[in-house]
Amino acid sequence: MSAASSLALVVASIPSPSSGSVSVGPLELRAYGLMIAIGVIAAVWLAQRRWAEAGGDPEDVASIAMWAVPAGLVGARLYHVITDWKAYQGRWFEVVEIWEGGLGIPGGIAVGTLVGLYVAHRRGIRLPVILDAAAPALPLAQAIGRWGNWFNQELFGGPTDLPWGLEIDPGRRPGSFVDYETFHPTFLYESLWNLALCGALIWVGRTGRLRPGRLFPLYVLGYFVARLGIELMRSDPASLIGGVRVNVWTSLVGIVVGGWFVARGGRRPTDLVDLRPYDDSADDDGALVAAAERVASVMPASLAGPIAPSSDELFAPAPPEIGAGSDLSTAKALASEPEPDRHVAGDAEPEDEPEPEPVIEPEPVADEGPDLAAAKKTAAKEAPPVPRLPLDEVGSDPAEPSTD
Repeated sequence: MSAASSLALVVASIPSPSSGSVSVGPLELRAYGLMIAIGVIAAVWLAQRRWAEAGGDPEDVASIAMWAVPAGLVGARLYHVITDWKAYQGRWFEVVEIWEGGLGIPGGIAVGTLVGLYVAHRRGIRLPVILDAAAPALPLAQAIGRWGNWFNQELFGGPTDLPWGLEIDPGRRPGSFVDYETFHPTFLYESLWNLALCGALIWVGRTGRLRPGRLFPLYVLGYFVARLGIELMRSDPASLIGGVRVNVWTSLVGIVVGGWFVARGGRRPTDLVDLRPYDDSADDDGALVAAAERVASVMPASLAGPIAPSSDELFAPAPPEIGAGSDLSTAKALASEPEPDRHVAGDAEPEDEPEPEPVIEPEPVADEGPDLAAAKKTAAKEAPPVPRLPLDEVGSDPAEPSTD
């Protein structure tokens, strides 16, 4: 006996719930809405964890979800009613009964995402980073929410005799398949695919191969690829355009749009990637000044040119002008302030050099003019001659007698 035959004996089919409600004590909850609520809680939890890892505040995700989730439900319901409006002719009051099923995921993705991005933008959140954080959370919510279709016995495929065929009550079978008992559980196929897509998106995000914000288009591409195959398996009535189900056309559009963004989202080695969670452009001036000071600190003094003012001096208030009406004390205070240190960051501190000893220069001798030289010559000629003594009298005193 083959393994498939053994499995068929153990799991002959998947039974459908007998009721679309779940009893919790005295309360009776609609299982469809309960599954959607559990999916939303799980998605918010995952998105908060990923947003915190990116450096953001987890409360941002909760604030965005307060607006994006209701908007997504409204968009999903509108998409379903617009694409299947014939089912509500004559009973339009049923449009608001979302607990009975009938939510179009493409409409929920479009409206919920637009509203969420608007709220994120108003909170100063960088949109590419928050999109990457939320991308894996969406298929997780869909994987859980799809089990609401199981309780409502809807969104199943064509007949099958596979061991995992889904049992459908006769009153819920399509008219052309009334005699068949088991059908493809397309809700289960989509749920399992979404779980795998969630894990794949988390893995791709950690590899860093895509630019910020491109993980969300990858989710769109992955979801609509699976949705296209599932739509081709479904057997329930649906609106057609050109003989093709509307959701098939929608899936093709999603594949083209998501694939185009993913193809352009590869990260190049030269990319400057900004992964900041918040848009702090208000601090750009200070960042530029700090960067300029760091560059100046490593440049040689000969190349740096005139010393640029520091950030403190650059943003310091200008001193008051001294005019005729200015206070004299203010002028004295400004004049007495020491000159700010113009030392450039990174240079060695200047050492105190000893004061040089003063050099005493000789007084300059005045040049003798021609008149002064001539006068000296005339005076030398007119002076009387000095008497010369005889040789025998040299060295003796004429006032003293000889000792002979």
